[in-house]
Amino acid sequence: MSTSLLYHAYGLRGYKYVAMRIEGGEIIFYVEHKAGTLRCPDCGSANVIKRGTRPRRFMAPNIGMKPVSIEVPVPRIGCRDCGTVKQVKLSFADRRRSYTRSFERMAVDLCRRMTIKHVAMHLHVSWDVVKDIEKRYLGRRFSRPKLKKLRHIAIDEISVGKGHQYVTVVLDLRTGAVVFVGDGKGADALEPFWKRLKRSGANVRAVAIDMSPAYIAAVIQNLPHAR
Repeated sequence: MSTSLLYHAYGLRGYKYVAMRIEGGEIIFYVEHKAGTLRCPDCGSANVIKRGTRPRRFMAPNIGMKPVSIEVPVPRIGCRDCGTVKQVKLSFADRRRSYTRSFERMAVDLCRRMTIKHVAMHLHVSWDVVKDIEKRYLGRRFSRPKLKKLRHIAIDEISVGKGHQYVTVVLDLRTGAVVFVGDGKGADALEPFWKRLKRSGANVRAVAIDMSPAYIAAVIQNLPHAR
């Protein structure tokens, strides 16, 4: 296994290959930071000193049917410029995650073709791990949809629980996609949406609403030229 292959296969930039072993059917690659690559996680300075390491292991994409892990001693550094003392950032994995970004991308891709249960079985992880990856992906992909191409929208409130709890929903009538969900009902719930819509520069031509005076007033105020 070469350092170059670790970079191209698993996205390990700034690390060098040290060793490999097989443990209980799992392939484990040992890597470490290349000399001169450590940077302060706060100010980005290279003027740092090591203050110990902590070994961490991350799940990576399989090789064939064999699960793969990457083990790296994560340095704790002290920055001579800003005074920060903390662990360095890893280029191949997010904080507080036990898997690499390449593993996350593979899981997301497999979820398009298989159930979460079968993806978990294929990757040798728990159902919860795959569910968390899918949830984070959907949040990044759909939590703040782009509004620039909106032309026809619908606005209404729906009840989401006991005790008259409501949310206000805005739909793209062309695609059926939910583009905004606001807490509560009435004009106040739509204020964040109007701000985002104005920044987007969208040319909304028509709005479908019920006969609520609050919605009518909000649409006239914010989309005076829409039908």
